[in-house]
Amino acid sequence: MDISQIDVIVRVAGATLLGLLAILLARDPRTRRVAAYFAPMAVCLVGFLAGNTPEPALRLSGPLATVGALIAGYAAVFLWWFCLASFDPLFRPRGGVLVAGLAWLIIASADRGLFGPALESRGLSWALIALGLSMLAYLAWRLVRDRAGDLVDESRRARLLVVLLLGGQLAADFLVDLIMGLEWGPHGFTILQNAAFLAFAAWLALRLLPIPAPASPHVPAQSPSPAQGDEARLLERLRVLVEVEKIHLAPDLDFADVVRRMGAPERTVRRLINHRLGHDHFRAFLNACRVAEAKRLLADPTRADDKLIAIALDSGFASLASFNRAFQAVEGRPPSAFRHGPTPEERPAVF
Repeated sequence: MDISQIDVIVRVAGATLLGLLAILLARDPRTRRVAAYFAPMAVCLVGFLAGNTPEPALRLSGPLATVGALIAGYAAVFLWWFCLASFDPLFRPRGGVLVAGLAWLIIASADRGLFGPALESRGLSWALIALGLSMLAYLAWRLVRDRAGDLVDESRRARLLVVLLLGGQLAADFLVDLIMGLEWGPHGFTILQNAAFLAFAAWLALRLLPIPAPASPHVPAQSPSPAQGDEARLLERLRVLVEVEKIHLAPDLDFADVVRRMGAPERTVRRLINHRLGHDHFRAFLNACRVAEAKRLLADPTRADDKLIAIALDSGFASLASFNRAFQAVEGRPPSAFRHGPTPEERPAVF
């Protein structure tokens, strides 16, 4: 088997794998949200694979080659958004993240001649490299910053792996471009580059796919056993902190504060909130507590005329925007809809 055959196998297998993962993520309701970020990334990576070979005979030609080259230039921003969405259930491209992403799309389009030959090949690729390094630095900062509140050990480890693997891979590619030039790309290097990007994307997508529990028709499903001993004591302590002391109303509350007030090891508190209350991240637990408080205030007749921003601040949220996002994520509808029609069986409860 010669190197050209290996080249074709890697790229065809990669495109097939990306398509399969996109379908699997989209089919499961639990991963459908993140599939919205994986699908465009997969399409762009397929365009990248179609043209990332030094042998012209192995590339697409004609209009397909033009389209492939164009969408390949968008892969970095969709990969960036996909990585952020993979670890943040409330992630949406907004603010600086949206601006940086749109800037990349515009510059990449201009660099590939979408806006005419006047801007094509005018050194815009170097601007993309600078922007890409900034995006990578932001991703690393976000993943490391939010790691303290991640309640799942596997996810905590994956955050560091994403920073190390993707950071090392992209940094190496950028350094090669800077030292060897943008046109440098021997056959062995491009095959390794294709395989590395595919391996990373596949690993990140596969860790998001829920593992189905084995069917057992003869054994009825059992509810979790009641907490006992030290676990019951800690769960009661946590309930008092939330329902009596209402520590969640402090906008700057973090996981370290809760651990200190609980008087228990950090790992024990993480497992308690994750296993007993079902939250993967401390922010999700905190939002559930604050949304429960907001529901109580929204249902209070004496506060019927209060503005939503007042309800948000009194529930511990730092802004109306964060309140709306969290409420929608927890309740499946905005707070305004809840205020005008809460059902009798609904009650603010976290435990």
